[in-house]
Amino acid sequence: MANKRTLKKTVNYIAGELFTECVVLKEFMPNIDNGKVDELMAKVLYLQNEFLSRINHPEPGNIKGSYKKLRTDLASQVNALVTEISELH
Repeated sequence: MANKRTLKKTVNYIAGELFTECVVLKEFMPNIDNGKVDELMAKVLYLQNEFLSRINHPEPGNIKGSYKKLRTDLASQVNALVTEISELH
C-alpha cells in the first residue's frame, strides 16, 4: 500500500491534468459549449476534494480495503471524466 502522501500527490496530479485539459478546451476551441466545460471543471474539483477527504479519513477497521476501493473508484471516475471530455471535441 502506498503512503497517504503519495496517494494525495497522485490525486492532485490527475485532477490538475484534467482541469488543465478543460481550461485548454475552453480557451482554444471556439465551438465548445462553455457551460458544459464549466460543469466538467466543477466535477474535477469535486472529485479532487472527495478523494483527498477519503484518503485522510479511511474506514476504521478496514483501512487496507478502504484504500483498495479508493483506487478502483478513482480509476473509474477518472475514466468517466475523460470520456466526457473527449465527447466535447
